[in-house]
Amino acid sequence: MTEGNNEGFYRLQCMDVNGNILSFDSLRNKVVLVVNVASLCGFSPQYSDLQALYKKYEGKLVILGFPCNQFGKQEPLTGKALIDHIRAHFQVSFPIMDKIDVNGDNAHPVYRYLKDKKSGTLGFKGIQWNFEKFLVSSKGEVIERYTSNIPPRSFEFLIEKLVKEINI
Repeated sequence: MTEGNNEGFYRLQCMDVNGNILSFDSLRNKVVLVVNVASLCGFSPQYSDLQALYKKYEGKLVILGFPCNQFGKQEPLTGKALIDHIRAHFQVSFPIMDKIDVNGDNAHPVYRYLKDKKSGTLGFKGIQWNFEKFLVSSKGEVIERYTSNIPPRSFEFLIEKLVKEINI
């Protein structure tokens, strides 16, 4: 396959909060929701919706939480302290990645790729705030981008549609 066939998504990789490398090649044939998270953010109640979706579509939907401290310094924790806090306060079991930057010169390659594939409001490529979400099909296509104020449950219909398309 060529880059135009969404192979680029499967070439990405990142590190999880425990220091393990996650190759996006392992996400083939799964719907993926990528979210920049921050535990002190006013949008952090979305963790509950994200967890509910993760459990409901377990094995077919992967949610990747990318902690980021670029917006209001709302994710000051790192490593074990970060994951312990998220698990204790939000009962999250979906994968949490290592803290990254989503904008600027040090933006993580995952976010550079996602922003390049799907611009935000009025063509703005940057991430505006915590809990911005990218929905990726089981074929690696960046389908949609949602701003922070769009709760994950509001687009569950699209997640369900994409999950049903797996292996069709």
